[in-house]
Amino acid sequence: MCLLCNDESAYLAYMNYLDAMQRQGETADPEKAMGAVLDQLEKVAAAKPVAPEDDKTLSPFFCSPVNK
Repeated sequence: MCLLCNDESAYLAYMNYLDAMQRQGETADPEKAMGAVLDQLEKVAAAKPVAPEDDKTLSPFFCSPVNK
C-alpha cells in the first residue's frame, strides 16, 4: 500500500476501481485490484508523451534543450 500512499493518482484509481466493483455487486480481491490499477496507470503513462526535460531516464551527461 506504500505506492498508494505516495501517489495520489494511484490512490484515486484504486478507490475508483473498488467503487466500480461494488457497483457491479462484486467483491474486489486487493491483489487483483492493485494489478488492474497498475496496468491502467501504465497505459496512461505510455500514452502520454514525455518532454525531454521531464525524462528521468536520460543520462546526467545528456544535454537536453533549455526552455527559455
